[in-house]
Amino acid sequence: MTQKSMCRDCFALFDAAPRCPKCFSPRVLSHPELTTLSIAHMDCDAFYASVEKRDNPEIKDKPLIIGGGKRGVVSTACYIARIKGVHSAMPMFKALKLCPEAVILPPRMSAYAEVSAQVRRFMEDLTPAIEPLSLDEAFLDLTGTKKLHNAPPAVVLGKLVKRMEDELGISGSIGLSHNKFLAKLASDLDKPKGFSIIGKAETQDFLEPLPIKKIWGVGKVMQGTLERDGIRTFADLRRRDRKTLVDHYGTMGDRLWHLSRGQDYRNVNASTPVKSISKETTFSEDTSDASLLDGHIWRLSEQVSYRAKAKDIMGKTVTLKVKQSDHQILTRRITLADPTQVADMIYSHAKPLLDALIDKAPFRLIGVGISGLTKVDDVHSLGNLLDPDAGKREKVERAADKIKERFGKDAILKGRSLR
Repeated sequence: MTQKSMCRDCFALFDAAPRCPKCFSPRVLSHPELTTLSIAHMDCDAFYASVEKRDNPEIKDKPLIIGGGKRGVVSTACYIARIKGVHSAMPMFKALKLCPEAVILPPRMSAYAEVSAQVRRFMEDLTPAIEPLSLDEAFLDLTGTKKLHNAPPAVVLGKLVKRMEDELGISGSIGLSHNKFLAKLASDLDKPKGFSIIGKAETQDFLEPLPIKKIWGVGKVMQGTLERDGIRTFADLRRRDRKTLVDHYGTMGDRLWHLSRGQDYRNVNASTPVKSISKETTFSEDTSDASLLDGHIWRLSEQVSYRAKAKDIMGKTVTLKVKQSDHQILTRRITLADPTQVADMIYSHAKPLLDALIDKAPFRLIGVGISGLTKVDDVHSLGNLLDPDAGKREKVERAADKIKERFGKDAILKGRSLR
């Protein structure tokens, strides 16, 4: 198969060459299936940190960590901090030991949601087949769009990330392949500002030496189980027959059998709705301190509220999640009379759920979420008859939101948020 190349600066297509014959750029992407593959995964690079650095040029060249206080966890870190070993979900105290000079900022979910919506509009100019996974990543299916754009999907995707950089000041990495699993795997191969391709012809050879942790959905627990059974790579998985894997690991075994062979028959589902919004935090030390836990519930409720407001959605079910010291997870939920996106309402229902579980402390993790989501425009509330002051508190909270948007997240703080 003839090797084709694309210039990542001017997007010219040409036969394989080390430099672009049109603009002489060395940023050349070459692959035999460059012009035929159409399933992509776009992942923004260190998204939260990129938005913060864009909005505050003074920290552009400094290590940056987005996350909670010393007892919280890292939401994301810029690549300067990642070089020091900092990564998402790391306890903040460990991150600060690795990178004590880092700038620490709390997340601004409303700002990230706004940029995410702009990226989504750019994608919608390319294809209606978009399946978001989070604020900063999505699958795209560009099958059949070559005539529409007068260019193959690879060129269209290259122009997408260029537009993101030029107009939004953030970068992204592209993975292009023949199914969703491989596209997502490819997008993580060359970050930041990467563009990687896994073609049909090379799939088996490419996957064979990879560690099993590269399989989407294999976490540390599953990885440990597989390794104890002598399965450490994709090649090890392929040596097991399908029935053996299903007998040992159930439906996950069937999934492992397919993915180890690069088989993924899921469509890019543009209609997949957001099912829930949640935030959680892991403590550096297990705690039974009710006052401290109460403060975390309030901050988590605020963060869930920010994301819900940014997406113009409300939830009818409030969920509390805790993880005990032995890693057992407990969840409790309550369904509201009317859906809400207000932090005060989320907190006021999550707090009693915690009170009912406090005798099971100490906890190593706590989380708050809402589900049963619906668009704000579809909600016609009759008001809370059991809490007539709820409407007043909602108005106060929305007024506070406007002040925070203008003067910063810390312009107004509730006493419980300082716990």
